[in-house]
Amino acid sequence: IRMKLDGISGIVDLDFDIPNRKLTVFHSGEIDQIEKSVIELNLGGKKIFTEQTHRTEFNEISNQKKLLWIVLSINFALFLIEMTTGLISKSMGLVADSLDMFADAVVYGLSLWAVGTLVSRKKKVATLSGYFQLALAVVGLIEIIRRFVVSETIPDFKTMIIVSLLALIANSVCLYLLQKSKSNEAHMKASMIFTSNDVLINAG
Repeated sequence: IRMKLDGISGIVDLDFDIPNRKLTVFHSGEIDQIEKSVIELNLGGKKIFTEQTHRTEFNEISNQKKLLWIVLSINFALFLIEMTTGLISKSMGLVADSLDMFADAVVYGLSLWAVGTLVSRKKKVATLSGYFQLALAVVGLIEIIRRFVVSETIPDFKTMIIVSLLALIANSVCLYLLQKSKSNEAHMKASMIFTSNDVLINAG
């Protein structure tokens, strides 16, 4: 049912009552497309009633917001730590990873903005997050090329390793929390993908 209704942009939330075989769809706009999609599944579905509601908060939405605030705080704190230690130790690796942490914090912030909104906005946020990460990757690559061409001071590798281990632990915790949510929504999937990439980067 979730897969069938996923492409309908007006849907905000789905509330399943499994024992009673009832589904409450919170949406904006016409219900015709939603009703048609459910009937096409041939599960004996039919519309019981429809009414206006002023409800804007849902359990899943509340949980997503709490989770995203936690991982956003962790990443922003690591951004400050890695940027500071990266500049002090002259490590491009730490500076680049700190920018990646900042990018993740922005991604989580965008995801927070998308929580509880239409599916179309969540997909736009996921796409925008991808472009933002790509832009930062290009900036990092340009700086690496510059450092390769111009003679640079060898970085303090001990600081690099210690801070990278700290970042690895932080990103692993964030990834665990995000995967634990088991959300299949686009904005949450984007957050999981970027965090799993960070774990690989830190391990490297």
